[in-house]
Amino acid sequence: MRHMKILAFFAVAMFTITSCKKDVKQTVKEEISQETITMISKLGFSTNNVQKIDEGYLVEGDIILTDASLNETPASPKLRIAEVEQYNTFNLVTGTPRTITISTTGNISTRLSDGINTAIARYNAENLGLTFLRGGSNGGGTINVKLINTGQYIASSGFPSSGGNPYPTVNYSRLYQNYSLGFVATVIAHEVGHCIGFRHTDYMNRSFSCGTGGNEGQETTGVGAIHIPGTPTGPDAGSWMLACLSSSTDRPFNSNDKVALAYLY
Repeated sequence: MRHMKILAFFAVAMFTITSCKKDVKQTVKEEISQETITMISKLGFSTNNVQKIDEGYLVEGDIILTDASLNETPASPKLRIAEVEQYNTFNLVTGTPRTITISTTGNISTRLSDGINTAIARYNAENLGLTFLRGGSNGGGTINVKLINTGQYIASSGFPSSGGNPYPTVNYSRLYQNYSLGFVATVIAHEVGHCIGFRHTDYMNRSFSCGTGGNEGQETTGVGAIHIPGTPTGPDAGSWMLACLSSSTDRPFNSNDKVALAYLY
């Protein structure tokens, strides 16, 4: 099975993946200062293959760090380090019960539109303190899915603000908007998961879903990776927050995902 990184993904054809690590590392050295790399590390993120993007910096394949988030002081320094569990960040969405609208920007395909609706339905089926609604096609939602032209990754997003608001943007690559409904819905649900405070389930061992790679990076301060009680301490193959997926992947919430969602929201 070929593995697709939700971030840092390079393709020469629809399903053929090649490595561009050398070029990426050169770009990082040229564009990103050591001071910024140090700040990213102190926040608890991997500094491998960091990319400079319009919004700030792309880390761990699909997570956006803005200049503001690099300078943000976390509310708690607590950390649990374990094997492959489910984790949340220090910052979560507050003010529940709360309605979150998901809007779009760009000429999105019917498949991507259906994928957004499916992801919304998956969240709402869990009867959380967060209710998701479809917004308009000209942005303006609590979270806006923005169609972009890139071949470097499938989608990206960030984490909630210290004020308790979800990250406002999911960037989605135009190249992947006509994949299977299950794939698109999984990617959207995954990125929305980051927006409301979930980290990768396999952040301590990225090779579990990606085939290669190790610890994404975490220290006792920063954005945090807090174990969610009730989720397993061993690998969880079906989790919607695993770092990588294949072209045929469809990951509705499994039983452990549902425990994690219910615990936080």
